[in-house]
Amino acid sequence: MSPEALNSLFAIGIGFALAGALASGYQALAQRPAGFGLLQEGVAPRAFAAVPFLVFAAPFIIMRNTLRGAKIERRRVEFVMMATVLAGFWSLMSGTFFVMTLRAAGVLA
Repeated sequence: MSPEALNSLFAIGIGFALAGALASGYQALAQRPAGFGLLQEGVAPRAFAAVPFLVFAAPFIIMRNTLRGAKIERRRVEFVMMATVLAGFWSLMSGTFFVMTLRAAGVLA
């Protein structure tokens, strides 16, 4: 496996782990699951604060909603696969950003 592929795999894993930790932490504090409905608060500081949270928690929310929809609503396999690819790419981007931030802060070598 090439170093670039291994780095991408690591970034995807970090992105999903970060998304899961953020969404689980939100659910523990707010006693309700995180969702894109946080943006429906109108023009309020809470809605603006939800944007950076959702940027990093979105892969978990997308996969949770997709798997629930596949089970409950019997969604087609193509839709589930497309949502999985989208969540994976989003996780790759957020994981790459998080790793780059850690490197810039001197936490990672």
